Amino acid sequence: LSRARDNELWYLSKERGSKPIKLNHKLNEGAAVSKTDMTIAFTLTHEQEPALKEGSSQLIMFDVDTRGDVPKLINKRVVHESKDRSCVLEAQDFFDGNTKLTFTCYEPGPDASTMSIDLKTKQVINQSNHAGYQEVEGIFPNGVYTLVESDRQCNWLGGKRGSGNIDIWKLKLDGTGKDFVRLTTFNDYEGGKASNPVISTDGKYMAFQTANTADPAGVGYGILLYTFE
Repeated sequence: LSRARDNELWYLSKERGSKPIKLNHKLNEGAAVSKTDMTIAFTLTHEQEPALKEGSSQLIMFDVDTRGDVPKLINKRVVHESKDRSCVLEAQDFFDGNTKLTFTCYEPGPDASTMSIDLKTKQVINQSNHAGYQEVEGIFPNGVYTLVESDRQCNWLGGKRGSGNIDIWKLKLDGTGKDFVRLTTFNDYEGGKASNPVISTDGKYMAFQTANTADPAGVGYGILLYTFE
């Protein structure tokens, strides 16, 4: 309950000795943070914003204004909205010069889709384009590929579908869902999974965590480094 209802956004300067400052805004899960300017995007649901219809979710963007003594959120804009639980939204990453955003659409049952939205035209594309669990994670610097937590290996390994039995995959953002390559094989072993991957700014490394299929999402037991050759 606390994770969904009480999740708050804070600002921490890179300056040594800085302390986190509350931005006085709740959010669902994490935020997408631009690598080039002070723009962020995140999701709101009824749990954080009671004015929203139960089951609905919004993707919203803000600019972080640091010109004053206290940082604050300005220029709010709603970029996408789902009216019900047929698609619960979660923001992930900006790409193509902050003109596009990846996000996850959590569907009824164990399924989830990797999606993208063009922030200018508002066109939404299902990038994974395949049944099953495909939660988008860290994006590659060129914006051509992204990492995905997926249960696709259950097609041959068996096991319960959904966010428990996952490994890390690499997906090309071309809307076909066909260029989809498995990067980790932790789920080949009973109780094993890999999750929460991010890509270094030079695209040479992936950091991720090892986890257990029986634990809630986000729980991990160590951070590992994967090198791309």
